[in-house]
Amino acid sequence: MLTKRIIPCLDIKDGKTVKGVNFIDLRYAGDPVELGMKYAEVGADELVFLDITATVEKRDTLVELVKRIARHINIPFTVGGGISDEDNVSRLLDAGADKITVNSSAVYNPDLIDVLAKRFGSQCVVLSIDTKLIGTTQKVFTRGGRTETEKELFSWAKEGVDRGAGEILLTSMDHDGTKNGFAINITRSLSEQLTIPIVASGGAGNMEHFVDVFRDGKADAALAASIFHFGEIEIPELKKYLNNKNIPVRL
Repeated sequence: MLTKRIIPCLDIKDGKTVKGVNFIDLRYAGDPVELGMKYAEVGADELVFLDITATVEKRDTLVELVKRIARHINIPFTVGGGISDEDNVSRLLDAGADKITVNSSAVYNPDLIDVLAKRFGSQCVVLSIDTKLIGTTQKVFTRGGRTETEKELFSWAKEGVDRGAGEILLTSMDHDGTKNGFAINITRSLSEQLTIPIVASGGAGNMEHFVDVFRDGKADAALAASIFHFGEIEIPELKKYLNNKNIPVRL
């Protein structure tokens, strides 16, 4: 059985790690390179770095920061934010990133997924989806959760897979930062419908939430931010807990 992955997420704004609730009310959480080094040392399986204002401010993701990260950590990491073309991706992979994630740019130009998967391989392309329940529909949001679109979560995720995405990073905006648990139902539905790994994001508050998202949500990986950044859950203890619950993890 494949091991489940624990992935700290570092949201980057102005070169610093920040964290908010429901995508707003940001507060400083530390230097991204120093945090990345710490997580690599204590057993994180991967890292995700998201430049959360790159799309809004129409900037490229910080390539220089990626170079610094690559020099100092020895585990795979994914980078996202403001990626809109092949050149962005080429520069990031050359700088040391293992994977890239696209969100807003793929929503507005779905062909981008095809282009990136064909050139760099599906294993490098993560489709990040920010979703929020509007009425009875899980709508897809862009621009760091600021803009509602007409796209619906499940149809968009399937289209992304068909176009060549190798992984889905699913963030429930309703759960993000609340510490009330992951969005189990939509995570399970995606996992059952799709053939690629699903990374669950948004809502982790205690160790049992990770058991729930792996066991009931059928997620392949779980991503969290504030509970790791502020020391509320330590990764070695989390992995021991999961192992004791018969959840396969890399110890």
